Amino acid sequence: MRFAATRVEAAGEHDDPRGIPIRTILLGVAGVMLIALGGTGAGATLKRDPLLTDTSLSWIRYGHGHDLATAVLYIGLGLVVWAWVRLGRMVRNRHVGSAAVLTAVVAWTLPLLFAPPLFSKDIYSYLAQGQLALNGLDPYEVGPAVLQSPLSDNVSWVWQNTPAPYGPLFMMLAEGVVWATNASVIGGVVAMRLVLALGLVLVCWALPGLARHLGGRPAVALWLAGANPLMLVHLIGGAHNDVIMVGLMAAGVLLVLDRRHVFGIALVALAFSVKATAVIAVPFLVLVWARRMPGSRNAQLAKAVAAGGMTFVGVFAATTAIAGLDLGWIPALGTSSTIVNWLSLPSAVGDFAFTVTNLVVSVEPGVFMTIARGLGSLLLLYVAWRQWRAADEGGPGAIRHAALTMLALALLSPATLPWYFSWALVLGAGLAWTTPALNRATFFSVFLLLVTFPDGNTALYSWGYLVLAAGVSALACVTSTRPDPLRLSGRYT
Repeated sequence: MRFAATRVEAAGEHDDPRGIPIRTILLGVAGVMLIALGGTGAGATLKRDPLLTDTSLSWIRYGHGHDLATAVLYIGLGLVVWAWVRLGRMVRNRHVGSAAVLTAVVAWTLPLLFAPPLFSKDIYSYLAQGQLALNGLDPYEVGPAVLQSPLSDNVSWVWQNTPAPYGPLFMMLAEGVVWATNASVIGGVVAMRLVLALGLVLVCWALPGLARHLGGRPAVALWLAGANPLMLVHLIGGAHNDVIMVGLMAAGVLLVLDRRHVFGIALVALAFSVKATAVIAVPFLVLVWARRMPGSRNAQLAKAVAAGGMTFVGVFAATTAIAGLDLGWIPALGTSSTIVNWLSLPSAVGDFAFTVTNLVVSVEPGVFMTIARGLGSLLLLYVAWRQWRAADEGGPGAIRHAALTMLALALLSPATLPWYFSWALVLGAGLAWTTPALNRATFFSVFLLLVTFPDGNTALYSWGYLVLAAGVSALACVTSTRPDPLRLSGRYT
């Protein structure tokens, strides 16, 4: 993953905005509205929707009605990708700047706030876990199934008996949403999305500053990580708490680079209190802080580790105490290993090894998966150590190594889902990307957007569909630098 080398634009240059691309933004708005409309029938819908059940519109969720809704949703996805690629060309060519991208982010996000859950049922788990806490039950000890409520009824069967693997800050947010909406499913979905959108706000606030420190362009960073359909459709439409985590983490990283070290690490501790992934950034931020301290290298490290550790542990401990919870969510992190797909390289290797061996002799799959994931974890530790050592000089370059470590975490974790790649995307968006690297980012962003079906089921084993998704992603990649490669139009904007 190369960020530097032949840069798209020289570092330090400023955007030269020439207005707001209204037609391109409206193209994306039309797309997200179609996604929201199609999602009422084809998304991760409720088992019993009080708005549609027993009404004349209930047909949209069955038979030909469901097929029509699915078609509408995918047409919407196509329009959003088209609009994002068009906007990216304008940004790369300096026809528009950060203001245009921020306008697009707002316009493309608003319809998704009120759409049914899309591409995932996780939001139902969040709400049910919040209801557990509100009812005085420990969400780190029991799963949603004990509730027998409308919220728990809509949780995926995989997570019905699973304790919450999320930190105390997120549990407080989920509990507050359930309390404020009186445990309403639809009200809870909208309210939770509004809370999650604060994470997107933090991302968009932090990215220009990160670009300033890391040598990239603010408009490119905002386009790549703020307006990206992978971020908007999955993290807002799919309503994943990763967006709060990456928002707090990005803001914390920016504050550390701005020499507000204590506040920055405190925000990363809050990000960790949402989802454990954020802890990866801490060792790299310690290196940044250490280089700014007096004394020998060992003295610098000792001071930074002590100050950073006290800040991180203090904020996390205070958050845990305020939430009235314990550390039960940390052992629960292993529950995600029930997910098996080939986005996780160790899981892919284990599954492939089992399949090949099983052709010759009948064997159990568990041992292959255990060995492959164990080796993957060891490789991840090695990569993280090498990246941390490579960041020893501190400074903004350490954030590049943190982004690469986040990418390695997504690839080498026992379980990986498409939106996990947003972790590295946000941290690395402010770097000076090469044109080939931006093209690869475009391809994989679109591909990862498409590898989950609208109802939340994986498409990673539907090989014909994946070939089509790869073709669409390749077309988006080519179109990002060559307008109208299929010669369908005479217009080149």
